Formats: sequence, C-alpha cells, structure tokens
Amino acid sequence: MTDISTHILDQRMRSPVYNASGVMCRETTELEAVRHSDAGALVSKSCTLEARDGNPEPRYAATPFGSINSMGLPNHGYRYYLDYAAHYDYTDKPLFISISGLSLADNLHMLDAFQRLKRPLLPEVNLSCPNVPGKPQLGYSFDDMATALTAIHAAMDIPFGVKLPPYFDISHFEMAAEIFNRFERLKFLTCINSIGNGLVVDTDSETVLIKPKNGLGGIGGDYVLPTALANVNTFYRLCPDKQIIGCGGVGAGEQVFQHILCGASAVQVGTRLWEEGAGLFTRLNQELVAIMQRKGYQCLADFRGKLRTL
Repeated sequence: MTDISTHILDQRMRSPVYNASGVMCRETTELEAVRHSDAGALVSKSCTLEARDGNPEPRYAATPFGSINSMGLPNHGYRYYLDYAAHYDYTDKPLFISISGLSLADNLHMLDAFQRLKRPLLPEVNLSCPNVPGKPQLGYSFDDMATALTAIHAAMDIPFGVKLPPYFDISHFEMAAEIFNRFERLKFLTCINSIGNGLVVDTDSETVLIKPKNGLGGIGGDYVLPTALANVNTFYRLCPDKQIIGCGGVGAGEQVFQHILCGASAVQVGTRLWEEGAGLFTRLNQELVAIMQRKGYQCLADFRGKLRTL
C-alpha cells in the first residue's frame, strides 16, 4: 500500500493536498465541499474583523499559464468563520483558520477569539496580502513583522503558523528565517502567496484584465512554481524546527511531489482548484500515488526534503 498521509503538528491528514486560502473557502458551502472532497484538510478565507466586499469586479482572470487577481480580502468577517469553527467536526480532517486583520490589534482580537474556542484548529496568520490597496505586505517589513510576531506569540496559548509572501533575495530569506526561529509556538510556514503586482495585458483590446489597482494583481499558477519551490526548500533548510506548507504552481501530482521533495509537509492548491473544482483533489492524489509507486516510495517520509543538489 502507498501511504500519502501526513501530519501537521499532531493532526493527521489523509492526503497532503488541500485548498489555498482564497479558493473555495469564503462560504460555508464551499468549505463543506472541500471537507467532503478528497482534500486532506481545509483552510478558511482570510478573515478580517468586519465583513468586506473586496475590490471591484473584474478582479480575477485566468491566463494561459495561471491567473491574476486582486480580490481585496472579500470575506464575511471573523465571526462567520468563528461560528463554523465552533461547530466543525475535528475528527474528520484538520481545519486551518486564516487571519488577515488590517492591523495588529485586529489580528490579536481575532486570534484570541479563535483560541478561546478550545478546539484543535490551526490558525494561519496571513502576512502576505498583496491585493489590498494602501496596505503594505507585513512580510516585507522585517522590523514590523518581528514586532507583530512578538505580540502574537505572547498572546497565543496554542501553536500557529504564518502565510508568507515570496522572497527572492538570499539575505531576505536569512533575515526572515532568523525572525521566525525566535518563536517556539510559530510551528508552520506557508510558502507562498501570489507574486504581487504583476500585470497581464490583452493585446486585442489593449487593456488590462482586472479592474483594481489599474490592472495590477497577484500572479498565481504555473508562473510561480519555481519561486514557490525555492521558498519551500530554503525555509525548510533555514527553519528546521518549523513545518513547511507548500503553495504555488500546483496543477498535477508531479508538482505536489516536487513541493514535498523540497521539504513541504502539506501542499495547498489555488489557481487550478478555482478552475477545476473540488474533484481536483482526487486526481492529484491519484497522480501522486502513481509517481510514488513508480519510484518505489511507500510513504511521504521516504522522499520529503530529500532534494538532491549538484
């Protein structure tokens, strides 16, 4: 038998793949569709203190090699997801709750509310929202990120994780890792969010594809796979006491395999899930199993983090 189960902290996932925050997770009906699929876990939409409609439409567009979006954090407000978490059946599969407050005070308020539930949920603090006009990505401001994580760590009684923007410079990887390694209860790093502020142009109409920010938006899909794998593998090496959750460029079991080979304990899927729907998880699992059987691997630990260099 080929075993594709994994663990995030002490919580077992029957499959390593699940949705990325932002896809099939705004409504409870969408969350339930992921829960009843072959995904190994589910994560909520990044929530804010109050409900948000998000940026004006059109704010998402498919492209030949992925997608561009500037959603602007549309969500029902944290109380909506708090109620879902309060009634969720945690014996089914792990539930991650994505938090993306517009201030540190907002994040602390929401995190306190979720941990007061006394449920085995997994908070993921979004440090990397690139598509809210006027709001910088906290993950690129190292002093501010350290200040925020210090406050969050002090306030948390339970383990938590962070979702990160993509890093590109080696010195930035090292600076970020040094900060993350300070915090014992910071247990997992999700790498990566979309690559911010790309621009896709339609030649025929001579226009941009999305309305917000004059067409600028986060780039996802096939475009970002090399960047995502670089972030997964680099933080896997620099943060040996943290688990890494890979995200970016996953459209087939081969990319799931590559993320795990680079060190990921689990893998989120965004753009392709948006296009294909929850049936995608069955296909990804089957393709991952086929690769493992071809290579003679019986479980994910046989190859996780064992990327060879030249």
